[in-house]
Parts: sequence; C-alpha cells; structure tokens
Amino acid sequence: MNIQPSGSKPLCRINKFSVPAESRDAFLDLMAKTHAILRQQEGVVADRILEQQSGPGVFNFVAMIEFVGPEVIDSIAAAVAAFDQQAGIDRQQAMAALNIKTDMGIYHNLDV
Repeated sequence: MNIQPSGSKPLCRINKFSVPAESRDAFLDLMAKTHAILRQQEGVVADRILEQQSGPGVFNFVAMIEFVGPEVIDSIAAAVAAFDQQAGIDRQQAMAALNIKTDMGIYHNLDV
C-alpha cells in the first residue's frame, strides 16, 4: 500500500468508454494489460474497471485509477507509454479501430 506524501491530495483518473459489443473482448484485453502495468507503479493507490449493468447512458465501461497525488502522474504515464511502445500499441489507433468512444479526466475528491 502506498503512503500519501504530506500535503499531497489524492487524485483519480476516470476514463469512460463506449464499447461496441463486438469490441468488448479486445477492449478488455487491452484494459487488463494496462491495469497490470498500473498496479506495479509506485503512487497508484487503487484501480478498478467497471462494466455498466443497468441504466441509461452512453458509456458502458469506466476505469478508475487513484493516485497518491499529482506528483506521481507523469512517471506513471511514462511507464504506460513505455509499455505501449514496447508492445507496439497505439492507443488512439486501437480505440478508433475498435470504434470506442472515450471521455477521460483527472478528478479530485470534494469534502462536502
């Protein structure tokens, strides 16, 4: 388990995906590989891949990655990029080829 640095606030990257049924297996294979790399990185607190089970909406998959703070995001992104380069993965091209629509962002917790 990672310890949060003093003064740092945890952040979450939330990635939402609209995945056609015919692309599901290829998408989940890529997500499994990505999250295996993420789980090895210092500064990743937790990660989840969620599949929608009911309700309306465009996005049927959500991935959440929680980081100890903003100071670790660049090194984690670099580790994923290095994996992609070594594996010959172009994520933008893969998403386009699989007809997957995405919405991604970094979020912080609100204490309300």
